[in-house]
Amino acid sequence: MIYYLAQFLSQFNIPGMGMFQYISFRSGLAVITSLAISLLFGKRIIRYLQRKQIGEEVRNLGLEGQMQKKGTPTMGGIIIILSILIPVLLFADIKNIYVIIMIVTTVWLGLVGFADDYIKVFRKNKKGLSGNLKILGQVSLGLFVGLTMCISPDIVVREKAPIANIEIADTLSNSTAQTDLSTLNVKTTKTTIPFFKNNEFDYQYLVPFKGPWAQKLVWVVFVVIVIFIVTAVSNGANLTDGLDGLATGVSAIIATTLGAIAYLGGHLIYADYLNIMYIPGTGELVIFMSAFIGAAIGFLWYNSYPAQVFMGDTGSLAIGGIIAVFAILIRKELLIPILCGVFFIETLSVMIQVTHFKRTKRKYGVGRRIFLMSPLHHHYQKKGYPESKIVTRFWIVAIILAVITVVTLKIR
Repeated sequence: MIYYLAQFLSQFNIPGMGMFQYISFRSGLAVITSLAISLLFGKRIIRYLQRKQIGEEVRNLGLEGQMQKKGTPTMGGIIIILSILIPVLLFADIKNIYVIIMIVTTVWLGLVGFADDYIKVFRKNKKGLSGNLKILGQVSLGLFVGLTMCISPDIVVREKAPIANIEIADTLSNSTAQTDLSTLNVKTTKTTIPFFKNNEFDYQYLVPFKGPWAQKLVWVVFVVIVIFIVTAVSNGANLTDGLDGLATGVSAIIATTLGAIAYLGGHLIYADYLNIMYIPGTGELVIFMSAFIGAAIGFLWYNSYPAQVFMGDTGSLAIGGIIAVFAILIRKELLIPILCGVFFIETLSVMIQVTHFKRTKRKYGVGRRIFLMSPLHHHYQKKGYPESKIVTRFWIVAIILAVITVVTLKIR
């Protein structure tokens, strides 16, 4: 809202209003605002949750210090969601299709997570929202994102061309220049992946034939992949949210990396210089991710060990979905197994544990385990590692994976 107000006031040559045209300036304001909201209003929300006795129900799994967390306020993801949405509505161009998708993502998965927490806390049903309904919510979001990217004329990739020609076309208004410019913006299923020429992979490669039906089928493949990624990453973040500050800190590291990549990929000069995919309009996503980073850091103030509040599924499902959809929009979704490696290994540990247990139970009559407990962070708890040490080391791993992700952009 302030963004549009500043645009209007700049017509009257009011000092400082021109600053709002710069993404870097608005991103800085978004970080500061989201951090302030999460710190200042977070305490009030925590007190409200305590008064309403919206506390965490903890099962005794034999983990050290686990039962001490009983009664800790949950549903703290509300703090994260508000701290993201308010700065975005204030400083971002909310007419931008990418920003619209991210707002829908945040609200939709926040509601799915809220429904799950509400059933657990107020209905006293420890299972919460049924698995099928939760998956349906994630699949619905993935379908929305995939179809929007397929249909919307505003979601395009600019094919590489001499930068001087692009700059000239951007500044001219005659029909010839506009035609030349439109030929550079293409609707494509290309994405980013290491080791390929120009670091680009086209989902068209997955369709074994050519022709008009192939063009339609490739978008079907793309939408299915989007649904899978949204569901997988959202659940991965949910599984990682098991120790104080773990999911919050890892998400902040991932978000910082994605925000930096989005800034470079949404800037014509930098994208051309670094020879990475340029996606018009994605620069506004930097403001969204800046708000996310501020919200995560502010929430970490209260969520670090020993936690004063838990994010619950309200927060974990939302942040997982935000990371997944953001990566998809900037065409970096195939880097998720590296960048979100902590989420990936946590999910993988659960899958391995469950599969091995069921297989050995059928074979031997008694189920056997590979890990002492899954997800993986509980395995290290069982081995006697202090909770704060496990969380810190997972953060370090997340930082290393973030660096590797950035490095892969230059591996061709």
